Amino acid sequence: MLTGLPALGSGLGHRVELAEEIEAHADRIDWLEVITERFLFAPADERERLRGLTGRFPVVPHGLELSIGSEREPDAAYVEALAALVADVDAPWFSDHLSFTRTGSVDVGLLVPLPRTREVARRLGRRAGRVQEAVGRPFLLENITYYVDMATPLTEAQFITEVMEHCECGLLLDLANLDINARNHGFDPLEFLDAIPVERVVQVHLAGGVDGGVDGGVDGGVDEEGERLSLDSHGAAIPARVWGLLAELVSRTHLNATLVERDQNFPDDFGDLLAEIDRARTVLRSRPADEPSGRRPVGGAAQPAGGT
Repeated sequence: MLTGLPALGSGLGHRVELAEEIEAHADRIDWLEVITERFLFAPADERERLRGLTGRFPVVPHGLELSIGSEREPDAAYVEALAALVADVDAPWFSDHLSFTRTGSVDVGLLVPLPRTREVARRLGRRAGRVQEAVGRPFLLENITYYVDMATPLTEAQFITEVMEHCECGLLLDLANLDINARNHGFDPLEFLDAIPVERVVQVHLAGGVDGGVDGGVDGGVDEEGERLSLDSHGAAIPARVWGLLAELVSRTHLNATLVERDQNFPDDFGDLLAEIDRARTVLRSRPADEPSGRRPVGGAAQPAGGT
């Protein structure tokens, strides 16, 4: 299901605070990602505004509340509405997070990391496959940040790889999340890339957060050893480390899309975001045209999955 997907290019996450500037600079933005839940059960006028965006941009829904990792199956009404939304905007794919946000009837309100066991990974992979089949478009699963790393049988990279072995879905690799997790938990992000099936990565997220360490982390909190944590805030410029990870990933595999995310601390000059979109596009295009794809067919021989 991942073969033949369009190359969307370099996009921006649509936010109400950015709507006017997005319209004014539509020629500089290749595509838009919208938050699924904002439009899922929206009134007719909101859906009409969304259709207006699809007349100018390719649009991809990105979800927060599918809760693919909950004990129960995803809510049937949610999945039905999601399929209708994806069809309405003619999205080439849709995405959500490798996490759970609901336990029983309780909405946790957070993207909660999952127990990293093979049993959970297999169950999640099969479930993601059923959601993909119900919606009828490719489903991309996104890695999240986590601030407490419980002792589990699998590393994050091994867990993601195991999930992918049990579905035909793709990956939305959030490089900011990878950078933050690597710094908070002391692993090498390049070894993480070695360990996951990068050929399944269709799209990436790019963002800046709150730096930890000696010189940063004013609002970042501390871990159990008193070290400052870096936080995923989507409220700062994309750091050099994340740009480096994008260049590394593009050197390894074909990507269909990059997406700049900013959820708060919006810059006074929208040109700052346009510059990031331009830079991502330049990196995306740096892969030689005679290397169209590193993506193996789903179900082909897997690469060894090392630890992180």
